[in-house]
Amino acid sequence: MDIEQAFGIVIKKYRLESSISQEKLAFEAGLDRTYISLLERGKRKPTINTLFSISRVYKVSPHRIVSDIELLLQKNSETCP
Repeated sequence: MDIEQAFGIVIKKYRLESSISQEKLAFEAGLDRTYISLLERGKRKPTINTLFSISRVYKVSPHRIVSDIELLLQKNSETCP
């Protein structure tokens, strides 16, 4: 798993926990819905601005999202040889 895939998994988890659509997330973050879809599938590299915009919508610090990504990558590296 690479960073982009982990980022996508984490932001999708937050979105589903928040019960919002990709379209609503995109609108509130000032991004395009298709871009959110690409991010969630690990097909795009997010910028620092994207991280801050998304974290603002979820009302969490960017650090928390990054920390969740780090934990996911660490768990994945421990389970995959």
